[in-house]
Amino acid sequence: MNSLVEKLLAGIIGMTASIYLLSGGITYDGSFKTILLVGITVGLLILFIRPLLSLITLPLRIITLNLFAIVIMMFLIFIVDCIFPADMFEVFGIQNYFYATLLVWGSEKILSMIFKK
Repeated sequence: MNSLVEKLLAGIIGMTASIYLLSGGITYDGSFKTILLVGITVGLLILFIRPLLSLITLPLRIITLNLFAIVIMMFLIFIVDCIFPADMFEVFGIQNYFYATLLVWGSEKILSMIFKK
């Protein structure tokens, strides 16, 4: 189910968990408004940009048995990192991108199971 609310909530919950669990690798300015803006941006990118990137990279996803989808999601979080100024939101290192990707992906899967009912 590709509802807007589901993707926005997944982005907000996933990025909130990432910010608090990866406190050494992800910094933000301490404002709840920043967490909401970052989460909404991630949710919108998941909803609109990820399907396009998934279509473009279909051969790579087939070859890698869909593991390239992780790289796509890491790229989306990198875009969010580039959009926001460094004093507002910043991710340090590829390992933190990977963990943030897993947290956003996990929250998206959990919310899809909840909204499916």
